[in-house]
Amino acid sequence: MGMRAAIVVGATGLTGASLVEQLCENDEYVSVTVIVRKKPIFTHPKLEIKIRDFDRLEEQDIEFAHELYCCLGTTIKKAGSREMFEKVDFEYPLAIASLAKKRGIPHFLVITSMGAKENSPFYYNRVKGKLEQDLIELGLQRLSIIRPSLLVGQRKEFRLGEKAGEHVLKLAQPLLIGPFKAARAIEASQVAKAMIIIALYEKQQPVTIYKSHQLAKLDYPEIVEEDVSREALFNWDKHKLSDTVIDKEVHFHRHDQEQK
Repeated sequence: MGMRAAIVVGATGLTGASLVEQLCENDEYVSVTVIVRKKPIFTHPKLEIKIRDFDRLEEQDIEFAHELYCCLGTTIKKAGSREMFEKVDFEYPLAIASLAKKRGIPHFLVITSMGAKENSPFYYNRVKGKLEQDLIELGLQRLSIIRPSLLVGQRKEFRLGEKAGEHVLKLAQPLLIGPFKAARAIEASQVAKAMIIIALYEKQQPVTIYKSHQLAKLDYPEIVEEDVSREALFNWDKHKLSDTVIDKEVHFHRHDQEQK
């Protein structure tokens, strides 16, 4: 069993909720802390819940951990305005990453989006691209940028636009091959799983960007169990008389000679 500790922000969203459950069930982790605005339904002996106002997060709110997973994200419609959207999707993740750096957390993993680019013609992708660039410039010890395509799974709230997009992508899935693989929808649970695999097994580099089709293929390494046979356990060759050391100076006398 491992001795790792993890922190998750954005733990009540589709990917974040799955991530927390998977971390708690993973033997490598003994402690999972979530920083949330409202208490989640999920409970576990490993889980510690910190209810905080993200506008007032301080350094002492973030204890040391081996990984900080940032799954914060919303939509303009849900946020209510572009200003509030940027606060959740840009300002909060950047501020949390800065606190993580101060606390000496060695690995920051963040979910952005497929198509994230500072000069994108799409506002959503521009915000995500700016977040990525500012995180890179922050100089974190290790930064893993997760770029999934459309996330699918069972959400608590109904999002009409995403549901429509999910339906279209599922129908088009067989046609999305070659360079279009990146557009395939991906299960949020697979993204969560991929993030853990990245933390535990992927090569450690200062900055790594994982695209959706790469996330879809990540899986835990196979554990090969050796088939130890009875013959391997008991190597009878070691017990042959020819390999036995005999003290040649020892003399054995017959009983009838001793009577003489």
